[in-house]
Amino acid sequence: MSDTAIIINTAVAVLAAVLLIVRFRLNPVISLIIGAAYLGLSTGMGAEGTVKAITTGFGEIMAEVGLLIAFGVLTGAMLQEAGAIQRLVSTLLRTFGPKRMPYALSLTLATALQSIFLDVLLVISAPLARNLAPRIGSVGTARMATALAIGLECGIVLMVPGVGTVALAGLLGVPLGRMLIFGLILIIPTVALSVAIMSFVFRHGWWDVAKDEQPGMFGDEATGAQSEAHGQERTQEQTQPTESVQQAGGATQTALEPPEVQERRHISLIVLFMPLIGALLLIGAGAVLDVAGIENPVVTFVADPVIALLAGLIGTSLVTRYSVGRKRVERSIATGFRESGQILILTGVGGSLAATISAAGLGDILGKYFTASTAAPLLVVWVIAAALHIAVGSVSISAITAAGILAPVAPAIGLDPVLIALAAGAGSLFAVHVTSNTFWLLQSLMGQSTRGTLKTCSVGVSVASVVAILLIQPLALIV
Repeated sequence: MSDTAIIINTAVAVLAAVLLIVRFRLNPVISLIIGAAYLGLSTGMGAEGTVKAITTGFGEIMAEVGLLIAFGVLTGAMLQEAGAIQRLVSTLLRTFGPKRMPYALSLTLATALQSIFLDVLLVISAPLARNLAPRIGSVGTARMATALAIGLECGIVLMVPGVGTVALAGLLGVPLGRMLIFGLILIIPTVALSVAIMSFVFRHGWWDVAKDEQPGMFGDEATGAQSEAHGQERTQEQTQPTESVQQAGGATQTALEPPEVQERRHISLIVLFMPLIGALLLIGAGAVLDVAGIENPVVTFVADPVIALLAGLIGTSLVTRYSVGRKRVERSIATGFRESGQILILTGVGGSLAATISAAGLGDILGKYFTASTAAPLLVVWVIAAALHIAVGSVSISAITAAGILAPVAPAIGLDPVLIALAAGAGSLFAVHVTSNTFWLLQSLMGQSTRGTLKTCSVGVSVASVVAILLIQPLALIV
């Protein structure tokens, strides 16, 4: 089959999957499998070859990242149950003060808390951010909402153990330690610069409280006075009912838990997070030693991402069990299993489409036109991921699909796969909008209008997307 026919059929397969998801509201898992099946059959792979590519792609990415995603989500679920997130935000407030909170909160969400399922993390952190907003100035709501959006979305696809990041690393064969180090190098300046840019434009008149906020939704007059007391209550671990979370003007509320359920032994915050931090340090240390050419069987074993995250999971289960009791730990683990199931299946079918694209020979074709010395491959990855995200509204799907299209190119032209992973992640952040669940959660939980959410979420995260690809380009010169 000609090169042109393969390129056209690949484009049709991807566009068909997007159309099925957006226009016909078909489940993304089914849509991606249909796209992969069409591509295999249309490029002459035959029924047997097509099925083999789909199943092999699913199995290979699950072998790479399945346990990592499950361990990360379960760890996050237990930290959530122990109230670690509320305490961490209170600690950040005391340490940095209200004026620096947008930076501190955004960087913390993007780096330290990515094991927690995004929607859960947003529901937990948004009320605390909302309470802090009046204390940081007239555009406090805008700055805190933007900080939440940028931190949450960037962490998913740029920082280990974010589910998108782990999936990208597995798909492209990037060692997780290497992905962790390069992701950390990229995400800190990306988040800090993006929050600074958005804060600047908000301070200079790009925020209209009357049109961009919905005053009165949460009793704003009492919010500022209550915020410090709220933080102190969480820090001191008093046995209070969990704060209700309102969505869309009270349309949805989480039930108040009885005081006895909230009882917990006081454990230092650093102790709660130490198992997860220790796991990430082990993974990072393994990557550093690998680069330095130092080999030690014991270090190689404990620094393996699966072993390191397993140790972190076990450690977290022990400290949270001491803090909140066995029953609540078991409940959190059950929640974690439910959350990780859908993530694993979606990641797997993303691998199926990527494997079919590779088997069709697209990588060899594109390799003829790209060279490692040019910026074109990274920009193409970014543009493809951005376009897919605008259409589909899923950060993870768009990143995995874009990376899969150009993954075969990496060995052909000598481009480091970690750069492709980062470029795909950066592109998938562009234009978070009304097709995203994060968009509507931010609108309701932060008391914004749709217009305001378009500014804080859509524009804010898009700025981060552009900043990230601009920072990735210099990395390509040194990697």
